[in-house]
Amino acid sequence: MTEPIVSVRHAVKTFQASKGGLGGKKKFVHAVNDVSFDIQPGETFSLVGESGCGKSTTGRLIDHLISPDSGEIWFCGKDISHIPEKEMRPLRADVQMIFQDPYGSLNPRIKIQDQLGEPLLLHTNLSQGERLKKVQELLRTVGLSASHGERYPHEFSGGQLQRIGIARAISVNPKLMIADEPVSALDVSIQAQVLTLMKKLQSQLNLTYLFISHDLSVVEMISDRIAVMYLGAIVELADKRDLYARPIHPYTQALLSAVPEPDPTIKKDRILLEGDIPSPVNPPSGCLFHTRCAYCTERCRQEVPEARDFGNGHMVKCHLAEKFAGK
Repeated sequence: MTEPIVSVRHAVKTFQASKGGLGGKKKFVHAVNDVSFDIQPGETFSLVGESGCGKSTTGRLIDHLISPDSGEIWFCGKDISHIPEKEMRPLRADVQMIFQDPYGSLNPRIKIQDQLGEPLLLHTNLSQGERLKKVQELLRTVGLSASHGERYPHEFSGGQLQRIGIARAISVNPKLMIADEPVSALDVSIQAQVLTLMKKLQSQLNLTYLFISHDLSVVEMISDRIAVMYLGAIVELADKRDLYARPIHPYTQALLSAVPEPDPTIKKDRILLEGDIPSPVNPPSGCLFHTRCAYCTERCRQEVPEARDFGNGHMVKCHLAEKFAGK
């Protein structure tokens, strides 16, 4: 088996929520809680879950925008967990981001061709003329014309802006692209176009994706493997086909039951979760999901479940996993 391009090992990240003045204790948000996974070269690995579950924080750890409190982040065989920015800078071109809000990631006062040319100025030795030629080529690659480079961000639609964001990300030939909710702000028809473009570029440029989303319909279209997160922890990880055909964790089952069925003749049994997600400042003991699980036992309340393999790398953190796997 080839060496993973990314390895996350028992990563933990907390953020201080209060200073604990007047004799009170400091409070911390437990954003990422003992997360481990590998991303293989050329695959699309997706993180899914409800808002606030730690998906984006995990992406920021891999991009070294923040450092873990404990655990390790490996990229291309190098431990980048706590390296200084000076050492990380040469790797910046290898890890690129696609953001949820493409307009917010662009400077509204600068022409598109100049913004696309900036990474080339920083990471290549191309002349000004060569950079302009490369920018025009990038625009055509993502389905726009060279003349679009003369425009400003406000002159584009959301879908066009996201294509520009993708063009900027691929401009320096990255090894890994982290796409954080890249289509959630777009219309459904435009979502499909952008996802098709991403899959096409992945094949042409041998890209590896970390795809972050809350939308399981979107994730199904683009993913190879999927990790389901809840309260900062991965509760289930599996190949896409296996996960959708045989969800084991009760939380995964509930998420998939909420995915709309395009065929109106097919009726699905919706699984409704009771209560709200517990506060990440004070996460529950034992299984993090036990406060909303209909199958909760005393063991679930007291004991943290270990990740177990149910075949073909299908990892589940649930004390009752054998019961659900047999369904």
